[in-house]
Amino acid sequence: MTLFDVYPLFDIAIDHGKGCRVWDSDGIEYLDLYGGHAVISVGHAHPHYVDAICSQVAKLGFYSNSVQNPLQKEFARRLGKACGYEDYSLFLINSGAEANENALKLSSFYNGRTRVLSLEKAFHGRTSLAVEATNNPKIIAPINANGHVTYLPLNDIEAWEKEIEKDDVCACIVECIQGVGGIRMVSAEFLQALRKLCDEHNTVLICDEIQCGYGRSGKFFAHQHLGVRPDMITVAKGICNGLPMSGLLISPKFTPVYGQLGTTFGGNHLACAGALAVLDIMEEEHLVVNAAEVGEYLMQAIRDAKLPHVVDVRGRGLMIGIELDIPYKEPRTRLIKEEHCFTGCSGTNVIRLLPPLCLTREEADSFVKKLEAVL
Repeated sequence: MTLFDVYPLFDIAIDHGKGCRVWDSDGIEYLDLYGGHAVISVGHAHPHYVDAICSQVAKLGFYSNSVQNPLQKEFARRLGKACGYEDYSLFLINSGAEANENALKLSSFYNGRTRVLSLEKAFHGRTSLAVEATNNPKIIAPINANGHVTYLPLNDIEAWEKEIEKDDVCACIVECIQGVGGIRMVSAEFLQALRKLCDEHNTVLICDEIQCGYGRSGKFFAHQHLGVRPDMITVAKGICNGLPMSGLLISPKFTPVYGQLGTTFGGNHLACAGALAVLDIMEEEHLVVNAAEVGEYLMQAIRDAKLPHVVDVRGRGLMIGIELDIPYKEPRTRLIKEEHCFTGCSGTNVIRLLPPLCLTREEADSFVKKLEAVL
């Protein structure tokens, strides 16, 4: 058997990591400014995280959600306190797409509607309704193209108002900082107006914080820069530093019903132990503050370097887009092969940075030099 060939791969096999650095199977060291799609939040192989995972799996890795799991309750308590949503409820699942699926499903249970509004250039996942809410026709199979979703422009409240006033919109789903969409940011004026419209028309407001959340923006959630409380918040990626886990934060306006949502692996003992360790590290090492400070430092350093081909540097915290006037492919490839530095990309000309939240100023300076070398 061979692997189903759907990923274009670099000819590199990462063997191990530490902090913001990884090493390949040949022993070559790389600076990691991508964190595996923003998954590595507290750094590779953090000793406290490793100890928590090892201790838990030696005791019990998994049992079903048909029995009590005290780790789930402790994680919900800790997460609520960390993010400021102690009055919300938590449903634990496995991936970002699954979190968004459940958010949209619960929205439809709530108001009985079936239409969704999503942003142009949105990315919400690759499963049934999540992929339909993703503005990329190349990955929407015919079986997923069911006409539920209308894509609307970023920060154009008039366009959104026109649709919401039809009183048939189930939910509005928004990434407050678009990742795949090119580090484009929702404005406070737009989101506050959208919140008001949703309240007036019994429409559910979902903030997809899968990539931009969990401390990455310099606040726990990106929408907290914008002065709005959504009805639901989806989280994944950085929640467990590499173990599959995601969550749906649900406002008190929703009433749970037995059997309404469900999962086999979601919130398992091993994932909860890892997620609790992530919160420990974030709090003890002040990683949300670090993301804010080092992120601003890095963006300003890139601007000050006045590098050729760089036309814009934007983002919040350690979610940064470097827009070029040339395609990103050559400089990104050279960063990996010549400068031994991993970055991401968006669209055709944006280099996307999603490093672990423990990135230092020295590592930020090192990246700017590497970027200068390839531009």
